[in-house]
Amino acid sequence: WYCVEMPQVLSEVKLDFKDVLIRPKRSTLRSRSEVTLDQSFTFKHSNRTWCGVPIIAANMDTTGTFEMATKLAEHHMMTAMHKHYTVAEWRCWLDCGAEKHPAAPYVAVSAGSGDDDLKRLMEILDLSDELQFICLDVANGYSQHFVDCVRRVRERCPRHTIMAGNVVTQEMTEELILSGADIVKVGIGPGSVCTTRLKTGVGYPQLSAVLECADAAAGLHGHVISDGGCSVPGDVAKAFGAGADFVMIGGMFAGHDESGGEVVQHANKKVKLFYGMSSATAMKKHVGGVAEYRASEGKTVEVPYRGPVSATCLDLLGGIRSSCTYVGAAKLEDLSKRTSFIRVTQQLNTVFGSGP
Repeated sequence: WYCVEMPQVLSEVKLDFKDVLIRPKRSTLRSRSEVTLDQSFTFKHSNRTWCGVPIIAANMDTTGTFEMATKLAEHHMMTAMHKHYTVAEWRCWLDCGAEKHPAAPYVAVSAGSGDDDLKRLMEILDLSDELQFICLDVANGYSQHFVDCVRRVRERCPRHTIMAGNVVTQEMTEELILSGADIVKVGIGPGSVCTTRLKTGVGYPQLSAVLECADAAAGLHGHVISDGGCSVPGDVAKAFGAGADFVMIGGMFAGHDESGGEVVQHANKKVKLFYGMSSATAMKKHVGGVAEYRASEGKTVEVPYRGPVSATCLDLLGGIRSSCTYVGAAKLEDLSKRTSFIRVTQQLNTVFGSGP
């Protein structure tokens, strides 16, 4: 007779950002201005060192733009560029009249796992020695094809820092790091315009995913990005508190002057489009439509026009500094060491709405 492997139900509760708050602790900090958000990293495989604020605009059409990169770099934050810029467009952006583009050290060149993607990636990297980050981005980081892709890129780019994902479990975090990734992107389905969980039933609550993957990465001297699920500055603080080295943001950076797309006037309000990169909108724009063998796993929404992104940056960074003062973390890198989470049944008093 033979044994049939049956489905498992894991009963341990997994948590999202909405399920917890950070417990305050005694602090000797007198002011938010005493908190240092810039952080220095040395990466496992590339052996490069980078210093900055470890927040990344997501590699989406509507956030991973050249305009966004230029502005975020002024705040020492990163941008993962969307992968649909041509080599010519990259050349034009890098040719800013100066010897080196000031934002180049703060951008990542994005690519998928196909041969054409990797050919374009190498052509872009050849444009400037200042381009040190690669973002290998696929929806499902669990395929052997993607692991092989990470290995190939590591062999061809030994001195570049590679971000790769997305995954949500410890064993796959370890697999990608051992295959050549310096930083693993963590998150399946938490994004505001992602419908993967609805269409596939697959996913993992983001806070628990970050806690577990960060622990696995640390054991191999790797790093992780919490990718998706943040809707307010407090969520970003929770991601850092859970052990994320970097936090990637999409929706919070949408709707600004630096975001992709046109401003649309509706009656008395202005809006901009924001859509997931697996949405019908994105696939129609870039590949002519949704292929018959797959489903759209993203949605398209209108977000209020919010003007220049600098005000959002200051609000975001101010919230994180305040989080650090509440737990006595003088440096952002100390936040995870000072964080204790408490499970809650309610985050906010919503008598007058849930917004700020």
